[in-house]
Amino acid sequence: MARKPPPGSLDEDAWIEVIARMDEVYSKLVQDEIALEEKNVELEQSQQFIAGLLSSMSDVLLACDPQGRIEESNSALRTLVGRDEQSLSGSPAYVLLADPHSETQLRQTLASLRHPNASASLEVNFKDVNGAPVPVDVSCTVRSAGNGRFIGHVLVGRPLGELQHAYRQLHEAHEALKRTQQQLLHAEKMASLGRLVAGVAHELNNPISFVLANAHVLDSYGKRLQQYLQAVHGGESHAGLQALRQQLRIDPLLSDLPSLIEGSMEGAQRTADIVSALKRFSAVDREALGEVDLNDVIERAIHWVCRGVAPDLQVHWQAVDTPPVRGNAGQLLQVLMNLMQNAYDAAQAANQALPTVWIEVTQEPGWVTLRLRDNGAGIAEKHLSQVFDPFFSTKSVGKGTGLGLSISYGIIERCGGRMVAANHPEGGAQFTVTLPEAGPA
Repeated sequence: MARKPPPGSLDEDAWIEVIARMDEVYSKLVQDEIALEEKNVELEQSQQFIAGLLSSMSDVLLACDPQGRIEESNSALRTLVGRDEQSLSGSPAYVLLADPHSETQLRQTLASLRHPNASASLEVNFKDVNGAPVPVDVSCTVRSAGNGRFIGHVLVGRPLGELQHAYRQLHEAHEALKRTQQQLLHAEKMASLGRLVAGVAHELNNPISFVLANAHVLDSYGKRLQQYLQAVHGGESHAGLQALRQQLRIDPLLSDLPSLIEGSMEGAQRTADIVSALKRFSAVDREALGEVDLNDVIERAIHWVCRGVAPDLQVHWQAVDTPPVRGNAGQLLQVLMNLMQNAYDAAQAANQALPTVWIEVTQEPGWVTLRLRDNGAGIAEKHLSQVFDPFFSTKSVGKGTGLGLSISYGIIERCGGRMVAANHPEGGAQFTVTLPEAGPA
């Protein structure tokens, strides 16, 4: 017969349940302890991370309580003011300032910032380790607890000496970039000028050669006339003068003189016309915008390019009656010559036996549009968005600066127009230049 446990005691099952409960509690305590240790490690790592951030900051940092007393500072601030962390802790932030005006500014700013996310910027003078004022650009923000309660301010500042040094470096870099840009623009202008000069040299060669040849003939005629006149004034007999007249061919000389003089004048006038055209397209103020006859610009561009760098270029263009456009004749000539030169190069690169461009001008209310296409290979789709970027070029090395289209794009934009590159359905590249009509003066 089983024995009953004495009254008030626990049976075996109850003891087992108590022990099991104790094991659960102990296990839970162990897990809590492990979790607490992990949290402590994370907290220590976070503190080390924050401390590392604070010590590596080049800007000065202060964390203050609601009364403006310093609770935290970084090494940059302590180095600036020449004080350690212990002496700063609990001190009013105002004691770090060098003058009453700075103190008043900081007091007013801190008093006005109480709401979450509020911030302000100010410039105050801190006292450095020698007591000298150091201007600092300070940004002040509100510190809030998790529930949004106001608990103080954070001040982050950068000495203006560093800012001024950085500004000077930025300014110097900007000036260097401007000089480089001007040099590159000059190089491209020189390349455009070279293309123009090639055409001008060819154009001037014919009339100048003609005038020079006539001048040599006139020089010879002058010497013969001088010899004859000397004989006349020297009292030579009539028979002697007649013989000398026939010998020197004075009669044919006299009949030839009018045509020689007329031809020389014509050649000189042709030279003057060329110079006049150049002067018209290279005005002193190349930035000035005014009324421009687009047909005149196209005609000049065709003339100079075909007489210079592209003598075998075929151009299909019919002048149409359009109103003047707003622009600068010299700059628009530079754009058209650049587009024609590129078209010629593209056709040659595609091994076209006959490099050809088609120029079309159309009009719509307020605008005049010029389209120029070539019989080259066209522009790769991936390059269409880059053709106007500075230094971008699909030509071989030495065949251009990569600035021509970029400069042309800028010129058209300054005229108030637009410039677009595309591929023509029938092949080749097409550039569309849209310019505003010239308004009333």
